[in-house]
Amino acid sequence: MQNNQKEHLYKILVIGDLGVGKTSIIKRYVHQTYSANYRATIGVDFALKVLNWDSETVRLQLWDIAGQERFGNMTRVYYREAVGAFIVFDVTRPATFEAVTKWKEDLDSKLTLANGRSIATVLLANKCDQSRHMLIDSDLKVDQFCRENGFVGWFETSAKENININEAANLLVKHIIARESDILRSVVPDTISPQLTSANEMSCSGCFKS
Repeated sequence: MQNNQKEHLYKILVIGDLGVGKTSIIKRYVHQTYSANYRATIGVDFALKVLNWDSETVRLQLWDIAGQERFGNMTRVYYREAVGAFIVFDVTRPATFEAVTKWKEDLDSKLTLANGRSIATVLLANKCDQSRHMLIDSDLKVDQFCRENGFVGWFETSAKENININEAANLLVKHIIARESDILRSVVPDTISPQLTSANEMSCSGCFKS
């Protein structure tokens, strides 16, 4: 019997400053493993996660982009064809949160959909098992920051303790699917979109109401 199950391939960026835990998050999500001894990513690394999503197959190609690559010319090449992103900061290092806005601005300047909207992006406040920085003490403050900077939601995460990794990914996939028609119509020169099959319209719920 022929398998008529639809398949989707989505390229997801994982970006943020050096040492915020990007590799650890990907390893936890894809392989359900954690190590405190990951070496710094050089350039870019890849991982593949396969999901069964409403009777369809969703393949997530996760691009782990090194923190030292930030704002460089190579990021334009790395960003190409991406349809979603995580921006990660370390709750124990305030400077990494201060860099989030620059990461988001860089992403939006190099990658947009045909209607001018930015790709779906989720903010990850990582290493929440170690400390709660004052910026995370007020959920309303972070909600406002996300609205003002175009994030679809945010999560406190811990790769070590496996906190909110799957939840964050599910939220991102929901928003990617909801914007799929925008991706298919994309004609922005630096956004070469993959040929995706149409998906059933889905309602999305984030960490805050839009």
